[in-house]
Amino acid sequence: MKLHMSRQGGQEGNLSPLSPPSPLSSCISPIICFLLIGLVGCGGQNPNANKPTPSSRSGQDSQTNLTLFGGILEQADEEGKQLWKVSAKQVKYNKETQAGQVESPYGELYQDGKIVYQVTAQQADIKQDGKQLFLKGKIVATDPLNGVVLQGNELEWRPKEDLLIVRNQLNGTHKQLKAVAQEARVKTREQRMEFSGGVVANSVDPPLQMRTEHLIWQIKDEKLIADRPVQMDRYKNNQITDRGRGETATVNLKTKIATVNKNAQIEILEPPMQIASNSMTWNFQSEIVTTNAPVRVFHRAENVTVTANQASMKIPQKTVYLTGNVNGIGQRGQSLKSQTLTWFLDKKLVEALGDVVYRQVEPPLTFTGEKAVGNIEAENLVVSGGKNSGRVVTDIIPQ
Repeated sequence: MKLHMSRQGGQEGNLSPLSPPSPLSSCISPIICFLLIGLVGCGGQNPNANKPTPSSRSGQDSQTNLTLFGGILEQADEEGKQLWKVSAKQVKYNKETQAGQVESPYGELYQDGKIVYQVTAQQADIKQDGKQLFLKGKIVATDPLNGVVLQGNELEWRPKEDLLIVRNQLNGTHKQLKAVAQEARVKTREQRMEFSGGVVANSVDPPLQMRTEHLIWQIKDEKLIADRPVQMDRYKNNQITDRGRGETATVNLKTKIATVNKNAQIEILEPPMQIASNSMTWNFQSEIVTTNAPVRVFHRAENVTVTANQASMKIPQKTVYLTGNVNGIGQRGQSLKSQTLTWFLDKKLVEALGDVVYRQVEPPLTFTGEKAVGNIEAENLVVSGGKNSGRVVTDIIPQ
């Protein structure tokens, strides 16, 4: 680790040329020798050298605490590769604690010889120990490769772990995503970022908001992964149209498809529908919800619930397709069973096919057939036997 400075004291001077870091320079403990040379060699003999110091403590402080104008702090690894470099208008540095304050710092964080983040602040506390760099203040860190900007009150750079941490009122921005959280952990080589603590992430396309306690952003693959319970709101014209939740979820920003798992629920606001399953895909572009696991569909306004092995809902067409062990139940206990069922929500009409069984409580009636068409909620259905059965078509109309 090296420190370059223009002048010690109250007058600002020109920066000396920066020499490339060497293995020897990285091994010298917080540049004690370099600092002593700078102190002695800045202006020849000190005119106050023969004056007595007020106390032994003040003498010790004068040797420990330095104020450098135009200072640069930099660190290299054992092979001489740059790890970080911080320049500032003014550096107040304690060589024993390797900590101090920097004014208007500009820092560069390196990984594999390349700049991975650029850091700025108005003023910051700085601490380094040769293995990690710590800044505390109003920090702004920018990835020059992908344009991610992270703002927070603390920054920690651990180059050997390839880990950048920005915490304390974190705010992250990108052309694809905006997020707030308590902390972000960045793996620069993997282009992977983990948000934690009260995460609220808003994607631009699709227009979606995710709320969770832990969110993984695979920047290169354009994926958001929530491995904790998550809630999602989909927007259209700045209005919420659909809502989803689950124990885990993955959103592919490229394909605009979300996969929601474990206690997954999606609520459609118009018409007021709820779809629940343990595994669902939610296509934001085509506005289709699909599940290949047992599913429950509930119509709030009509108070009708239908369960099946699989389902697909086309939101713009307001149509639900259910297959496998379909069972529909109305608010008065009436039920309709079949192998498949198409539910036309805007027409309040169902069409059931295959092993149809319809039952109602009052009056008690049971009808079987191959096809049923009608309204479950109004107890008005037509059950027929199909083309080849020859059964009589039966109209069921309550008295």
